[in-house]
Amino acid sequence: MAKNALIKINYTKLFINNEFVDSLSKKTFPVINPVDGEAIANVAEAQKEDVDLAVAAAKKAFARKSPWRNLDASDRGKLLNKFADLLDRDTKELAELETLNSGKPLAAVIGELEVYTKILRYYGGYCDKIHGNTIPIDGNGFCLTRKEPVGVVAQIIPWNYPIGMAIWKLGPALCSGCTLILKPAEQTPLTALALAALTKEAGFPDGVVNVLPGYGPITGEALCLHNDVRKVAFTGSTDIGHKILEYSAKSNLKRVSLELGGKSPLVIFDDADIDEAVEIAHNAIFENHGQNCCAGSRTFVQAAIYDEFVKKAVEKAKARKVGDPFEAGVLQGPQIDQPSVDKILRIVEESKQQGARLETGGARIGDKGFFVQPTVFSGVSDKMSCAVNEIFGPVQTILKFDTIEEVIERANNTAYGLAGGVITKNINNALVFANAVEAGSVWINCYDYITAQTPFGGVKKSGFGKDLGADSLDDYLETKTINIMLPVKN
Repeated sequence: MAKNALIKINYTKLFINNEFVDSLSKKTFPVINPVDGEAIANVAEAQKEDVDLAVAAAKKAFARKSPWRNLDASDRGKLLNKFADLLDRDTKELAELETLNSGKPLAAVIGELEVYTKILRYYGGYCDKIHGNTIPIDGNGFCLTRKEPVGVVAQIIPWNYPIGMAIWKLGPALCSGCTLILKPAEQTPLTALALAALTKEAGFPDGVVNVLPGYGPITGEALCLHNDVRKVAFTGSTDIGHKILEYSAKSNLKRVSLELGGKSPLVIFDDADIDEAVEIAHNAIFENHGQNCCAGSRTFVQAAIYDEFVKKAVEKAKARKVGDPFEAGVLQGPQIDQPSVDKILRIVEESKQQGARLETGGARIGDKGFFVQPTVFSGVSDKMSCAVNEIFGPVQTILKFDTIEEVIERANNTAYGLAGGVITKNINNALVFANAVEAGSVWINCYDYITAQTPFGGVKKSGFGKDLGADSLDDYLETKTINIMLPVKN
């Protein structure tokens, strides 16, 4: 019997007010296994009326004197740590469900879950450390500030890291005392619903966490337009980011934070250890099948080592094992769905026609599921499709450069600004590049090194606001200023 046939799917309904319920319309939608393109479950599809119920539950949970609002901050921390304990306990089951639903290799998901538990514990420890200031003001006044939760928050997450993106959003929102409605991507709702069950088991009060599977144009739009939602946190495409800002303007001017697309540069100088650089660059683009918003999808290599780098990069791509994500040793499973495959192959063909040299890959694997060959392009110029567009697939694009000034200008010549990296033994070059590149995160002699403590987010069309770290809490808190007049100045 196939491994995936043994995985039990326990939760397929909406999670509203600490209960799993059918959508009011009874509508469902199929969830597809990307390994074979077959349906693995039918999940309740939230409509506008379900959004109204979930928002009402979250609003009630946030009301003055509610159990959640009356909870001591340190007790919020205990709940988050209990949630982390349950994540630890259920790592195996959650990892298998994630692999089934998303096609991510099982070993990779297990490793990711260790990080996600640390994120919950980080925010669990931060709950009673959110505080305001006292401010020396003119005159006889005494001034203090309070940090207060924004209120009801809608959180809309993508399919590339289903558990991870949920934890990135849940952690700071719950730490700050908000209540929330989480909308997972329609491709990958199963683990979000499993996490919902864990929040109930952990003891979060009714209405604090709600999870609504559904489609963006229906469920997501209703959340973004709802006048009782005070903030939207979104991770996804830049095009949808534009829409969410429009929805904010059309409704109650709700706060918005956006983590959007990227076309991140990874710059390799000729003094780098070439084998180490090849390894870092390979993982920077092929990790998670290339389905990574901050992927190092423009690999700039200095001219003196360019040819040798390309040769070694091609060898490494050819050796990458693609297949069943439950199989040991597999590094790359399927892409998430057919539209993703179509987009990758379209950009590959455009780039070939524009003169990019296809060194390896560039085609679909088999006719079952959504597998794409690890692909490497050399001889790429800045205006080719593979150098301009966010491919979101296993396609390494290698460009040549001569000088640091040249590569800085080229690295910044993009609408995006999510991340960047540099590999060099020259600390001056590393710091000059890190200071000059227009990006929210920069990695030196590593790539995609993200921890609970490090804020993550972009600039330009990659969005604004932060996930992770203490900075992420700013998006879930309001600052209230309180002035007190004293009879005398002290």
